[in-house]
Formats: sequence, structure tokens, C-alpha cells
Amino acid sequence: MYYALFYTTVKDYIEKRAAYREEHLKLATAAYESGNLIMAGALADPADGALLIFKSDSAEAAEDFAKNDPYVKNGLITEWQVRPWNVVIGK
Repeated sequence: MYYALFYTTVKDYIEKRAAYREEHLKLATAAYESGNLIMAGALADPADGALLIFKSDSAEAAEDFAKNDPYVKNGLITEWQVRPWNVVIGK
């Protein structure tokens, strides 16, 4: 099953993320290498948020990622939500 993790970012997200970016990318890389995180990134305008796609048996992998993400812990993400995603076309 796929899960979409939606992030809502603070207005000055780009400026504020620098202090936590290395730690965030380390967490994301570990999730990717474990096979849970499929793809991730900010939207074209990072002020609009970010989207991370997980593949897992439950939403727990995406939820745990968000709870441990330094962006979330340090207030750069004002809201996050995990939603199941039914993929119709694609792998």
C-alpha cells in the first residue's frame, strides 16, 4: 500500500530549513534506503508545502517519519497529514 505524507510549511521555510536540512536529508535517505520512502520533495513553490510517498504495510512508516523529522520538530512544518493512496497506474 502507498501512503502520501503531506507537509504544510511555514512562510519562510526556505530560509529556516538550512539549519535542519542535513539532518532531514539523512532521515529521508535512511527511509529511502530501507525501501519505505519512494520519493519526496517540496512542491514547485516550497511555500505551498511538500509531498513524500511511502510504500508500507501501514501508515506507521510515514507517521514515524513525520514525528522524527527535524523540520516538524523545529516548527518548519505547521501541519502534516498521512493519507492512503490507491495507485491505479504505475509501480
